[in-house]
Amino acid sequence: MKFSFRQLTYFIAAGETGSITLASKRANISQPAISTAISHIERELEVQLFLRHHAQGLSLTPAGRALLRDAKQLLKQAEGLYSAAADISHHMRGELSVGWFSTLAPIVMPELVGSFLKAYPETKIRSSESHQEGLLNSLRRAESEVAITYDLQISDDVVFLPLATLPPYALFGASHPLARERTVKLSQLVSLPMVLLDMPMSREYFLALFIRERLEPNIVWSSAQFDVVRTMVANGLGYTLANVRPRADVALDGRRVHRVPLAGDSPPLRIGIATLKELKKTRLVDAFERHCQELISETYIPGMAAATVPRRRTRTLRR
Repeated sequence: MKFSFRQLTYFIAAGETGSITLASKRANISQPAISTAISHIERELEVQLFLRHHAQGLSLTPAGRALLRDAKQLLKQAEGLYSAAADISHHMRGELSVGWFSTLAPIVMPELVGSFLKAYPETKIRSSESHQEGLLNSLRRAESEVAITYDLQISDDVVFLPLATLPPYALFGASHPLARERTVKLSQLVSLPMVLLDMPMSREYFLALFIRERLEPNIVWSSAQFDVVRTMVANGLGYTLANVRPRADVALDGRRVHRVPLAGDSPPLRIGIATLKELKKTRLVDAFERHCQELISETYIPGMAAATVPRRRTRTLRR
């Protein structure tokens, strides 16, 4: 083979980003080095890997797409040599690609990643964030080895390891009439203005909570950004439903929000680890899974407040 793993890495970066500029930033190398590596591989294989679009980046040719898939698999096998050596030397090293559900990433990721890298200082983690559909597709394309996400529409080709349960709740601004209630029913919310977290699969989950009770919410605002939804709620533009529980009870603009548990038996979401069934787990993936199981449980989730359990009314006995 007359090209190196490093050159393949530069090609993969260009193929996944569709840009020489973005590839150079990801690989932390100059743009000419990326271009030279691609040209060298094309000469050696006698194929065209990219279509060059003026001022619009790159797009893979059919041959380029095939090589991208095979090159990623080849590099993964090469990383397995590090795992084999680690088994002998008892050191863990290598890079792990992890996808994060976008609402979980800013809350769970910092503590989880920080503690993992402290435990395994010779490892690296490459992170990406997306909605559920994007995360599952990333696993199938081998762009991510692991996804920290919810049990939303998990298909047969994906293995999901549950870690903790997140029941749904209603979120209100501080001055909302229902903000101080112990619990709230969906029937109390149905006529009120709602701010919907509008993300693939998440959107369907929240709407299904109403549908199962034969209700239709009054959606007046929507956003794919959780922080936008929280800030709109804090400003009195409506309520929202959510599962993730940030410890801070303020929106980004400093205004307060209040969580109120939903009454009834609304199905919760489960946070867990998703991996592709057909992809053999590396020793590094196994170590990351064990670390997640040690840190995330029903009693503790990094960055999150404890679940609010509605108080039961007790009867006073009179003599």
